[in-house]
Amino acid sequence: MYNLKRVAVAATLTAMVFVATGRAQEPPAPPTEASTPPAANPAAKQGGVRYSHANDFLIHGTVFNDKAISFPNVELRIRRAGEKKYRWQSHTNSRGEFAMRVPTGAQYEMVVNTKGFKEQVKAIDAKNGMNDESVVFRMEPVTGEKK
Repeated sequence: MYNLKRVAVAATLTAMVFVATGRAQEPPAPPTEASTPPAANPAAKQGGVRYSHANDFLIHGTVFNDKAISFPNVELRIRRAGEKKYRWQSHTNSRGEFAMRVPTGAQYEMVVNTKGFKEQVKAIDAKNGMNDESVVFRMEPVTGEKK
């Protein structure tokens, strides 16, 4: 009990010293662009123009297997409608979920595939005035038939 009182008194005295000397624990003010040297400021290198993802369109969802269990590590690819080249690629996480950002104002095509399952394609409309779209894929196994 005696040691507990000594700790409380020491803590009180320490707090009083910090307050008396003006060294109270306040977080430092965030640096402004004027105080940041140009070498450490990426906006200064690009002429003050920085790309913001604030207006991007978010495509998110989940991929399930044929037994309705979440499907990890499925390949996702997105391209603009009418183009051949895929511009965005990713994989689902351990819970079969994904999220990808694309620029707004275009039509997109999302392709989902993995070994042993049929490739699936969905059209995504990023012109609809919304900021995101949720999509769900249920993968179908490849049957033994040959084309």
